[in-house]
Amino acid sequence: MAGGQERALRRRIKTVQATRKITKAMELIAASQITRSQARITANRPYREGMRRIIIEAAMADPHAAGKLLGEPERVTNVLVLVVAGDRGLSGAYNSSVLRAGERLVAELRSQGVGAQIMAVGKKAGPYYRFRGLDVTRSFVGFADRPTFADASQVATAVAAPFIDGEVQRVVIVSTRFRSAGAQSVQVEQLLPLVMPEVPATPSGLHGYTEFEPEVEHLLMSLAPHAVESEIFTALLEGSASFHTSQQRAMAAATDNADELSLNLTRVMNRARQDAITTEIMEIVGGAEALRTGK
Repeated sequence: MAGGQERALRRRIKTVQATRKITKAMELIAASQITRSQARITANRPYREGMRRIIIEAAMADPHAAGKLLGEPERVTNVLVLVVAGDRGLSGAYNSSVLRAGERLVAELRSQGVGAQIMAVGKKAGPYYRFRGLDVTRSFVGFADRPTFADASQVATAVAAPFIDGEVQRVVIVSTRFRSAGAQSVQVEQLLPLVMPEVPATPSGLHGYTEFEPEVEHLLMSLAPHAVESEIFTALLEGSASFHTSQQRAMAAATDNADELSLNLTRVMNRARQDAITTEIMEIVGGAEALRTGK
């Protein structure tokens, strides 16, 4: 019986060690992707800041015209919620955090008598919401890990169409924002109508007189789709970086747990082997003693 227990423990140890190889490889891959994702966020930042600066200048030049595209709608009856999740799991609480935040937002809107429809980025969103009885009007998959600006344009076109047609009065995005390698947070932000960016106390580049061609209203209407694309692309990039960071942490923890479990199983196996050897020695000694007594 001891020999059978030892064989079973050996199989378990081999299984744990094989799993450790997988988790360690995934940890290293995720760590390499974090650096790449951070570089893409840094490269995208000047474009996003430039887009916001132009909107600030236009809004300050003609607040009345800007009011038609910026700010809050007078009456909200339907809201479109865009949820940015991941295509894969094994990433700790990354997917569950953003999906639950989207679910809470939809429940809050409906409790206020406001209709809510969901669009989602990532394979994990659809099954999650369908299991909870929530319909996803459209789902985008296949680019959550490495999004491109073309992907952001595709999503922006899809979320802007109901707003332009008057089906929804507000578009909200729920995504994970990447603060640093050690800090990520789920945020809910309004995409449409465009939100007036906060003007700093001493805004750089906003001094003096700026003349706009075409008029501010037409300029903002032209800039609005690009601004939405920029915000969605930023959310996709930060979501990708957050996913890889969460996966790296989760796989590192899984690797450490595999090491600890392998060590504990090895100790149990050694103890079982020692018990088997002791039992055999006792049987040999007992048999020898019986023979001696018989003689």
